[in-house]
Amino acid sequence: MSAHLILIDALNLIRRVYAVQERPFIQIKQQHDDELSSSTLKQVLFNTQKTCVNALIKIIDQHQPTHALAVFDSQQPCWRYQLFDGYKKGRKKMPDHLANKLTDIQDAFMEQGFDSLTSDEDEADDLIATLAVKMALHGQKVTIISTDKGFLPLLSPNIHLYDYFNRRYLDEEHVKNKFNVKSTQLIDFWTLTGDNTNKIEGVSGIGQVTAAKLLNQYGSLKAVLNATDLKDSLAEKLALSVEQMDLARKLLTLKQDIPLGFNLKDIRLTSPSPALEISGNIIAINGDRN
Repeated sequence: MSAHLILIDALNLIRRVYAVQERPFIQIKQQHDDELSSSTLKQVLFNTQKTCVNALIKIIDQHQPTHALAVFDSQQPCWRYQLFDGYKKGRKKMPDHLANKLTDIQDAFMEQGFDSLTSDEDEADDLIATLAVKMALHGQKVTIISTDKGFLPLLSPNIHLYDYFNRRYLDEEHVKNKFNVKSTQLIDFWTLTGDNTNKIEGVSGIGQVTAAKLLNQYGSLKAVLNATDLKDSLAEKLALSVEQMDLARKLLTLKQDIPLGFNLKDIRLTSPSPALEISGNIIAINGDRN
């Protein structure tokens, strides 16, 4: 029997929903130069949880998955920060009151039959990539729910990326229109250009147009580096950036081999629970379940 696994990039969904719910109150606060009251924060968090659950229901109804997981980032810095302390530097930190609400949101997800997955060492992106690739290798369908472009290199006949907020699939046509390369060339592309979203530097002086032109001409970054007909100025830029490119590639590449410790049957989508309160079922990477 064929399976269809939905993998939700949980914080991508939750933080975007929270921002929408918070925005009108923030605008009022700015007008009156005041802080949000505790009652207002509670209302924003309540609305965020309710909207996220409604999103979950819509996702299930639209995609009709047989299996599902909401994948969460660890609250601790992942291994990428150990490689590069500037990783995601300057990115806005999740508000403490939202971070403290995540357990309640996980519980609410579980009431809809959606289990949750988290890890102390890896990012949600790495866990999602590992699960998606494992499923795809067995010929099963995977749909990743996220707006994160970092999943685009995973695109394949069995792995799809869906933007819930704009109601569209981010497919090969999207990649071509946005980056002018194939999804299989994106890691090479970002290694050359860098990724400003995550504060990963690329090769100085090489932008998207040049990177796409090189990859379309030579096929891969390896072929570009081995080419003997590059302009001297370009060859020099590349030669001076070997270490930076190596670091960028490591940071950009999602893990696909994390030991998960559970089977497909453990994440089969169950019927929503009629209970008002349920303890969330958090899957740890060692396979233990709380």
